[in-house]
Amino acid sequence: MLTENANPVEAAIAREKKNRALLRWWLYLVCAMILAMVVVGGATRLTDSGLSITEWKPIHGVIPPLSAGEWQEEFEKYKQIPEYQLQNAGMSLEAFKTIFWWEWGHRFLGRMIGLVFAIPLAVFWLTGRVEDRLKPRLLFLLALGGFQGFIGWWMVKSGLVDRVDVSQYRLAIHLTLACAIFAYAFWLARGLAPHSTTLDVPGQVAVLAPIVVLMVLFQVFLGGLVAGLDAGLASNEWPKMLGDWVPDAIWDMTPVWLNWFENPVSVQFNHRLGGYMLFILILVQAWLALRSGAERPHKRRTVLIVALALLQLALGVVTVLWEVHLHAALTHQAVAVILLAAAVAHWRGIVGPYPPVTGMEVRG
Repeated sequence: MLTENANPVEAAIAREKKNRALLRWWLYLVCAMILAMVVVGGATRLTDSGLSITEWKPIHGVIPPLSAGEWQEEFEKYKQIPEYQLQNAGMSLEAFKTIFWWEWGHRFLGRMIGLVFAIPLAVFWLTGRVEDRLKPRLLFLLALGGFQGFIGWWMVKSGLVDRVDVSQYRLAIHLTLACAIFAYAFWLARGLAPHSTTLDVPGQVAVLAPIVVLMVLFQVFLGGLVAGLDAGLASNEWPKMLGDWVPDAIWDMTPVWLNWFENPVSVQFNHRLGGYMLFILILVQAWLALRSGAERPHKRRTVLIVALALLQLALGVVTVLWEVHLHAALTHQAVAVILLAAAVAHWRGIVGPYPPVTGMEVRG
C-alpha cells in the first residue's frame, strides 16, 4: 500500500498497473460475451431460427412480444417469407415461439455486448484510465462491433425474399467477423497483461504465430460455409466421405470453382482438409518451439495449442458422425474460438505487452 511519502514514479506506475488490470478484465468480459454470442448464433442457425424475426429494430426490438396479439402479429410477419411458405407451412404458434426466442436471444446478447463495451469505455475514457495509444484501437473495436450489427442484418435480409435460408456467404462473413473482433479484443487485453516478451524465439516460430491465427480464422470462414449450406449432413462418415477419400461429388457443379462455395460435399471436404492442414501447421510450430532454447512459457503455449487443436479435430469428427448433433456442433464451435484465443495469446507473447508510459512521463 502506497503512503503519502511514496515515490511519485512508483505511485504513477502502481496507478497505471491498476488501470491496466481494470481495462484488461473488462476486455476479457467482452471476449467471454462474444464467445457466448458465437455459440448462441450457432444454435440459432442449427435450429433454423435466424429468420423468425423479419425486421430490424435496434431500439424497440429489445422488447419481445408481451401479449397474445403481439405474438400473433410477429407470427403473421413470419408467414410472409419463403421459409414459412416452403418449409414450415402449418407451423403452430408455440413452435414459432421456440425459434423466435433463439433469434431474439441472439440479438439481445449482441445489444448487451455493445452496452458492456461502450458504457465502460466512456467511463474509463472520461476518468483518464485509457492510455493514448489505446484510444484509437478501442474506438476501432467499437466501430467493428457496430459494423457487425449491420452485417448481421445484411445476412438476415438474404433469407427473406427468394431463399429459405440465409446466404452461406453472408453467414460465413458474419461468423468470421465475430471471431476477428474476439481476436482483436483478446489481443488488446493480452497487451495489457503484466508478462514479458518471450526471449530466444526461433524466427520460424515468430513467423508462424500470426499465420496460425489467420489460418484459424480461415477455418472459421470455411465452417461458416458449412453451416450456411447444412454441409455437415453431406457425409456422416469418417475418415472417408461417401465411401471415398476424395468423393467424385466434389466436382458436380460447373463452373468448377462454384463447387468450393455452393456444393455441400465440396464445402465439407474443404473444411476437413483445412482442419488437417491447420493441425499440421500447429504441430510444426510446436516442434520448432520445443527443439529450440526458447523459454518454457513459450513452449507451454505451443503445446496448449496442439492440445486444443487435437480436441477440436476430435469434436469435428464427432459432429460429423453424430449428424451435426446440436451439443456436439456447438462445442466444436466454442472450442474453435478458444483455440483462436490460445493462438492470439501465443502471438502476443512473442510481441510482448505494451510498454509502461506513466512512469516515463513522471521521470520526464
